[in-house]
Amino acid sequence: MTPTTTRALRTVVQTAVGLLLALPALVDSGSLPRSLPWVGGALAVSGVLARIMAVPAVQAVLPGWLRTGRDDEVRGRS
Repeated sequence: MTPTTTRALRTVVQTAVGLLLALPALVDSGSLPRSLPWVGGALAVSGVLARIMAVPAVQAVLPGWLRTGRDDEVRGRS
């Protein structure tokens, strides 16, 4: 899998998790202006998840299609 595809998949997963957390508030509010804080929260969760997924120890646990970098780097070898 190409690095570009891997990055795209990671972004989709991170954004999906953030939106799933905000979805109940979006459904309850029914109007965009009241839901804007929740959209910000979803973006914040996506950003935090992206940072966590970049940690080498987490990279080693992720399935192969979500890993970035060389396998040697992920396993802690140079």
